[in-house]
Amino acid sequence: MKILITGTSQGIGRAIAELFLQKGDTVIGIDRQRASIEHENYTHYEQDIRDYERLPDVQGVNVLINNAGTQNEDDIDINLKALIRITEKYGIQEDIRSILNIGSASAHTGAEFPEYCASKGGVLAYTKNVAMRVAKFGATCNSLDAGGVLTPLNDCVVNDPDLWAEIMNETPLKRWATAEEIAEWAYFLTVTNTFCTGQNILVDGGEAINYHFVWKE
Repeated sequence: MKILITGTSQGIGRAIAELFLQKGDTVIGIDRQRASIEHENYTHYEQDIRDYERLPDVQGVNVLINNAGTQNEDDIDINLKALIRITEKYGIQEDIRSILNIGSASAHTGAEFPEYCASKGGVLAYTKNVAMRVAKFGATCNSLDAGGVLTPLNDCVVNDPDLWAEIMNETPLKRWATAEEIAEWAYFLTVTNTFCTGQNILVDGGEAINYHFVWKE
């Protein structure tokens, strides 16, 4: 299959790309940073996904994974508007089998930077819109809404003992996911799954179900 993934230079996007390559697929990556993957079946386009006019001409995409994103840096333009343009260009066509948007647990809870939460909340709604439109091709569209993931972007809190202890207190499973775990979810939702569509799949180690019940003993 032909897989197009945005944001493949590090973290979740790189882990997803490497998993599909292990499975024998052809992978196209788009990232504003240079390639960090060397593989005969991998093609890398170094550019900003906001530069819509310069997006590569890639035909016949079977699986589209919108992973590229940022926190506190033009979040709505990158996380939502560019994602929409990428999807309309590569995803809404007869060869598509599945589309996966990498959302965020913050879209469900609102517990992060304001514009980031708003951008990811838009992704949840847009996912349902796209699911309705690609159904005629027999394709699915879902969002994978991760909680904490061990990526370089999160090193600032992972490596702070006090902040990390506070975060673990809010996470029932007492750990964060690895990028490789999220990649397995991405593979399942785009390849193994053929019937679940229009859903926002929350994978956050139980953080969203945590609560503090106060009562007199």
